[in-house]
Amino acid sequence: MSEQKVAEPKTWDLGPETEYRFELDPGTSLAIKLVSGHAEIFGFELVEGKVYLFGYECKAALYTWQGCVIEVTGEPSTEYISDETPMRAYANLHFALEQMRVRALRQIRGSPAPPGDTSKSEPPRILVVGPDHSGKTTVCKILTNYAVRAGQGWSPFIVNVDPSEGAWAIPGTISVAPVYGPIPTSSPANPLGTAATTAPMSLSTNALLPLSYWYGHADTKRNPLLMDRLIRNLGENVNDRFELDAEARASGLIVDTPSSFASGPSSNNQRQKLIKACVDAFKINMIVVVGHEKLNVEMQRTYGSVLTVVKIPKSGGVVELDQAYREKVYNYEMHTYMYGQVIKPPPGVTKGTLGGENLTDLILSPSSTVVNFGDLQIYRIGSDTMAPSDALPVGATRTVSEMQPVVVDPASPGSGLFNAILALLAPPNPDENERYDEEILDLSVVGFLVVTNIDIAKRKMTILAPNRGSFTGRTAVVGSFEWQEQISGP
Repeated sequence: MSEQKVAEPKTWDLGPETEYRFELDPGTSLAIKLVSGHAEIFGFELVEGKVYLFGYECKAALYTWQGCVIEVTGEPSTEYISDETPMRAYANLHFALEQMRVRALRQIRGSPAPPGDTSKSEPPRILVVGPDHSGKTTVCKILTNYAVRAGQGWSPFIVNVDPSEGAWAIPGTISVAPVYGPIPTSSPANPLGTAATTAPMSLSTNALLPLSYWYGHADTKRNPLLMDRLIRNLGENVNDRFELDAEARASGLIVDTPSSFASGPSSNNQRQKLIKACVDAFKINMIVVVGHEKLNVEMQRTYGSVLTVVKIPKSGGVVELDQAYREKVYNYEMHTYMYGQVIKPPPGVTKGTLGGENLTDLILSPSSTVVNFGDLQIYRIGSDTMAPSDALPVGATRTVSEMQPVVVDPASPGSGLFNAILALLAPPNPDENERYDEEILDLSVVGFLVVTNIDIAKRKMTILAPNRGSFTGRTAVVGSFEWQEQISGP
């Protein structure tokens, strides 16, 4: 095998309010160094002279407000500079949210308002909605990063209710985490930063502590009743936290939503119910619509009289993602969850960082454990082949409810457990006086396992987990996600 040719670094001189956009092919990586000036990637500020690595088919943009010079090493499949960006609109929205935070904190501390200021003093609780390929997650990341960079000690909560996106863990979850430091971008495998539970103890920065619930499917239409319940569970937890820490409440929260909230005539009633579930659960006071006129009109008509609805443009740099790319990202996310993430620098680059972390800090060694069938109680929520309610024959009723936990027998030929991802649940609350049938729906997730082998004759199965531990007496839930280990490149 011939040695890779050492790529010469390319220098780009960016003018004020322009951005360098890039896309990577599979198996390639990119190194960017800020030579002079100021630059940021989705609100994450780069340090001059430091080398930042990108891989796993990353698609991103480096923006500069005042102009900068950058040095780029590697061969992106696409790279160009654009001076047409929505960043001014995003910054204006950030300033409006910042004023809301300041007013809320002033009221919490009992400070007097400036003369003539009659504005409401609610902290920002925003729901970001928009169609596919509108850059909702990027908007959430920019607004979060600007808040933590403001120097006011804000720690906004970021909520992900898009089960097709992994956020801090893997797809199939919805989750929330308070953010204390800027969220970097290095790959699509961890779009909202790294969870401390899946990273080594040496990981010091950007290690978040999310609270996650397992929905188990990519599509919100698969089981909307379960989705509604999990959204409300997340909301209760957030509001309990805010009750305990009034100053944290002033930082507010930002909710990232799936594209199914924005479109789909067949499920219009369902998506309206799920939007309302979010508005109620998180006490939303502002809906931000990204680049969709019809959705903006709909939100104004439905919610305009009770909360603020703001439309912002989508970036021209947003890339349309096909299903094949989404499946590759899903595999990258699972591989990163199990093994950590290492991006091999491009030839000629000897060192670099992933959002400020040393490369050696991001390696994990998952363990394979053989367990007896009876050690782990596994459930599936509702029927495995559940059709939507409106697809049932006229007059037909379900034999299994959408919310009913059904025990899965690993010895059954149709168990569907081989290569399946299991969500390991937290133990039931010992303070509860009595158990209830659907209790496992209200238990948060503490980790994920993959069933790599089933031996029916010996009544044993092999489980892959990111770290060692006993699963005896634990409860897990299986959804529709599967994973087979593949070689994942940078």
